[in-house]
Amino acid sequence: MIDVSRIQGDFPILQHPVREGKRLTFLDSAATSQKPFSVLAAETDFYSRLNAPIHRGAYYLGELATEAYETARAKVARFINSETDEVVFVRNATEAINLVAAGFASASAKAQFGNAGELESKFVLVPGDEILLTEMEHHANLVPWQEVALKTGAVLRFIPLTDDGRLDLTDLSKLLNERTKIVSFTWVSNILGTVNPVAEIIRAAKLVNAITLVDACQSVPHMPTDVALLDADFVAFSGHKMLGPLGVGVLYGKREMLDALPVFITGGSMIETVHLEYSTYAPAPQKFEAGTPAAAAAVGLGAAVDYLTHLGMDAVHNHEQKLTELALAALNEIKGVRIIGPNNMIDRAGAISFVVDELHPHDVGQFLDAQGVAVRVGHHCAWPVCRRYSVPATTRASFYVYNDEADIVPLVAGITAAQKFFGVS
Repeated sequence: MIDVSRIQGDFPILQHPVREGKRLTFLDSAATSQKPFSVLAAETDFYSRLNAPIHRGAYYLGELATEAYETARAKVARFINSETDEVVFVRNATEAINLVAAGFASASAKAQFGNAGELESKFVLVPGDEILLTEMEHHANLVPWQEVALKTGAVLRFIPLTDDGRLDLTDLSKLLNERTKIVSFTWVSNILGTVNPVAEIIRAAKLVNAITLVDACQSVPHMPTDVALLDADFVAFSGHKMLGPLGVGVLYGKREMLDALPVFITGGSMIETVHLEYSTYAPAPQKFEAGTPAAAAAVGLGAAVDYLTHLGMDAVHNHEQKLTELALAALNEIKGVRIIGPNNMIDRAGAISFVVDELHPHDVGQFLDAQGVAVRVGHHCAWPVCRRYSVPATTRASFYVYNDEADIVPLVAGITAAQKFFGVS
């Protein structure tokens, strides 16, 4: 069981009032989470005591900095049950997905000139090949594949949505065929809160030898994750959504996939040898970490992993499930409020999007902000989802380890007060 009152004391930002002295009710962790003292201290300690370029400086501080950076990588690997060299540090999940997408584009371009290596051939796309996504994807797992399709002649296909915010897998066997080369999809929708049947989709993709990528931004921070059991080829997630710093994320890739995937960004640190005419590259994960990385942020992410590990991810998940169930029940009691996404706890996570009849979500969000309640409003980088459900935007409340039942009260009170203020109750 999670002791929220104790946990809240670990987060300095929660001690500061907002909007004329009101208590902060932070319900936007699906966008970015708050940071505990231990994460802030880990970053400060790196800059105060260890600051040096990693993998470069052949002196004491350089050795300590490199050790701290690689220790953070090992912590992440244990957290998701992967091998250490299967963890690539990136800036965020968006970069992780772009890294894989760019690999497909690069391999396909090389193939036109006969320059794609034997290992790279699995990432080669030709006109008519298919990329399978879902209709609920975040823009970060949609726009990169649109670019790949434009560059290679591949075709985008989509798993559709049901009216209650779930994937319609009725025709999955038809959507998957011998032309399907990549299946890239979200584990948990950032706007709908839907938990997708990842194992079923991955198994089906493997039947046609398609590569799989899972956007795990909304799952890794909130539930136990075992990538070895999951069996996806790639998994992407961001540090800042799991109590870690901004500017660091992770791409997990099976070792054989990372070895075969073409490089994304080139330059210093990712090379093995460099000649004027050609270069060879270091093994993964280093070949994907060109330039000077955000080492302090990686160390901070390691501290975030320590914090979540201490809480226990089963406990984190159970806590959020209870909160989500209470919040759904409370919102359903408000006349004129409609949930966009699953309206029960079957395969559901803690991001709840809703609309209030006759009120624009931005008005709802601004009114809640005046009460000290921080929620997200807009299309949540999932514009096609809003179009699917014929709404201009939604208001979204999302929960994490520092939230409790008391945070639901001002959310509900703020919505009903907004209805009265605007005369729609």
